[in-house]
Amino acid sequence: MTPQAPVGKSLVVAVRDKLKEQISSGRFRSGDRLPSEAALTDEFGVSRTVVREAIASLRENGLVMSRRGSGVFVIEPESAAILPFESADPEKLSSMIELLELRTAIEVEAAGLAALRHSPHHEELLLTKLKELEELADAGQPAHEADFAVHMAIAEASGNKRFSEALSMFGVLMIPRHALEPAAVPVAAEYVELLKHEHRDIVHAVLDGDEDRARTAMRRHLKGSQARYKKLRRG
Repeated sequence: MTPQAPVGKSLVVAVRDKLKEQISSGRFRSGDRLPSEAALTDEFGVSRTVVREAIASLRENGLVMSRRGSGVFVIEPESAAILPFESADPEKLSSMIELLELRTAIEVEAAGLAALRHSPHHEELLLTKLKELEELADAGQPAHEADFAVHMAIAEASGNKRFSEALSMFGVLMIPRHALEPAAVPVAAEYVELLKHEHRDIVHAVLDGDEDRARTAMRRHLKGSQARYKKLRRG
């Protein structure tokens, strides 16, 4: 029987943690090559995208390294870096609320600056990413990566690369819905419309050059995310 990810945990986190356990238990030692993406997909019963994200997380943690044309190899645990936010657990309500509060402090300012500093290139990027998010949401497809891409585009439009660097450290797991088992929490039509409306408000405020409106829209969105995540986690 194919192992399944624990209910209530994101698939990426579940696969990442299982691979960490296999490394710490000695199944894979320093210098060993991890199984191929196809093999890990079969082992854990997940998509290749999930496997890639899980391995990327291990790589960021300094547990593995990729060798072009050869695969992914385990490296010495002593060289593993302790990164910011590594202790954040999407399964815990407190961790996600902490991240959302921190994101609010960062992204409200980024949205305001983006309204003042965005270029024609950023305008095109924002509209493209917003359209991709709306199309995926309308099709009922997972939209967490597209959601993250919109926020990254806003951070980039701020003209301060530190904002996008900060969001990159969070990664796609900063999107609350991605922290939940997709099959366990159906996406309601009302949520889809709200998701589109909130992101559209932010992007349009930025494109209109309205600093105050951009800040307000971003704050409303992230505060709403906190409330919605609490509701989802409490059932």
